[in-house]
Amino acid sequence: MSHKRLCKITSSSVLLVLFIVLMGCSGEGGYIKTTAEDKFEVGKDEQRPNIVVIVADDLGMADIGAFGSEIPTPNIDALAKSGVQLTNFHTAPTCSPTRAMLLSGTDNHQAGIGAMKEFMGSSARYLLEKPGYEGYLNNRVATLPEVMAEAGYETLMVGKWHLGYKEDQVPSARGFQRSFTLLEGGAGHFDDFSMMPFAKKATYLENGKPATLPQNFYSSPFYTNKMAQYIDERDSTKPFLSYLAYTAPHWPLQAPDASIAKFKGKYDEGYEVLLANRVANQKKMGLIPESTDVPELPKNLKPWASLTAEEQKISARKMEIYAAMVSDLDAAIGDFVSHLKEKGLYENTIIFFFSDNGTEYNTPESRVYRKFLPEYVKACCDNSYENMGKINSYVMYGPEWARAGSGVHRLYKGSTAQGGINTPAFVHFPKMVNAKKYDGFVSVMDLMPTMIELGNAKHPYSAGNTENNVLPMRGSSMVDMLTSKDGRVHNDDYVMGFELHGGKAIRKGHWKILLLNPPAGTGQWQLYNLANDPAEQIDLSESNPEKLEELKLAWEEYSKAVGVQAIRPLQK
Repeated sequence: MSHKRLCKITSSSVLLVLFIVLMGCSGEGGYIKTTAEDKFEVGKDEQRPNIVVIVADDLGMADIGAFGSEIPTPNIDALAKSGVQLTNFHTAPTCSPTRAMLLSGTDNHQAGIGAMKEFMGSSARYLLEKPGYEGYLNNRVATLPEVMAEAGYETLMVGKWHLGYKEDQVPSARGFQRSFTLLEGGAGHFDDFSMMPFAKKATYLENGKPATLPQNFYSSPFYTNKMAQYIDERDSTKPFLSYLAYTAPHWPLQAPDASIAKFKGKYDEGYEVLLANRVANQKKMGLIPESTDVPELPKNLKPWASLTAEEQKISARKMEIYAAMVSDLDAAIGDFVSHLKEKGLYENTIIFFFSDNGTEYNTPESRVYRKFLPEYVKACCDNSYENMGKINSYVMYGPEWARAGSGVHRLYKGSTAQGGINTPAFVHFPKMVNAKKYDGFVSVMDLMPTMIELGNAKHPYSAGNTENNVLPMRGSSMVDMLTSKDGRVHNDDYVMGFELHGGKAIRKGHWKILLLNPPAGTGQWQLYNLANDPAEQIDLSESNPEKLEELKLAWEEYSKAVGVQAIRPLQK
């Protein structure tokens, strides 16, 4: 759906107005501030906030300080700790499905990314063009920027798109009035090096036209500065929606020498020690139960002590580069916040931050990439110890370090286990909310309804109206949770499904069923109580068959509702 079409649909709509005035609230909690000097009321046009959405790429649940990491992230931590930390926030297992959910407010299987386009192209071509599997953000959904632009917001985007490549699929065609974007799922962090061998160079567009990168390009600060430019050049009479989609710390791992040097020797004790330290930090912070045990090292991974001294040296170097990228991402976000303050915009800007999925665990030699990456990396790059992290290197840090990034959670990016879908997230808006941790279930689909409510916007879907063929949002607004002491986003009976490339899961309250195909799983449904088993270690399917059947029925209902397609077994 084009922005022009959406304007036609909603031009006669009455803006949604919701007044929330809660007097006399103070102290701890995420409820609204109502002092005479600093009062915010949802629903008043003159107080509509600027909206900033910051997305990190492949950042694990335990990778920032506010969620248990040792990596110094003071700028992100300051925002998180003075806002509402969403400790039970969920995404899709990988990046483009999550981004489709963010920008549509509905399930990825309805929004066009039922599977990764790369997966369908290489392993499941039979899925292409099935409803919800178009491989791009389809025209059955009204996008967040389309809706917000119709409500009078200036819509700005910088960073990773990964939701379509054709002229009518890029950000400028889907509601963003100004944009500088990487179309692919990743690229070099110092230049337009293609992450995959399918293209000679990564594709960048500015406002829908081919763009080139500056000679001093480094992804995180460049995206920050470009967004700052757009904000400075905007129509200052309008509020703005800013979508800042960083590519860090997505592989290939690359960072300036000075950034990497800060972490020299920090990871010489190995990944098992790192995981234990992060779990201990999370317990102290109240992020996980005190009774949670550190999961045992999976049998397919090597203990740190079994590595040779040279192997340990190389492995630790990869983690040093990763930490440098996270630290530099934090510095870039800090610069962006400083810019908002300098321009007098900070006080009336709400910031949503999250990671698009869990940590990347693969290596160029792993099963997922072995058909095409090993030879490509061998030909393109110098991965010697001295050169790792530079412009012509191509490394990933592998499942051992990724496991530490997931914390206690099971597995990583690409999985419907918690390590793939439970990511760090927070909402920052001191003008409206006080600091707290919110442990209720929240998903990326809930962000668009929240922004629509805060911006007095109107989604074009209406029950019974088939004229515009627009799908409804499946998410729910977080405003009540953000502005009231006991408000919640979803009740305990709320059901959400997850599926990607044959991996499946259903959440209902703190109960979850999970189906993972070998070698990650058994190919059978397993049942977990996440309230006391966040690591998904204790399968309760045999001891609680009634709950298992209840959630299996919920899976069937979800699968039918969103149009999940069966995945044929992959050829070995």
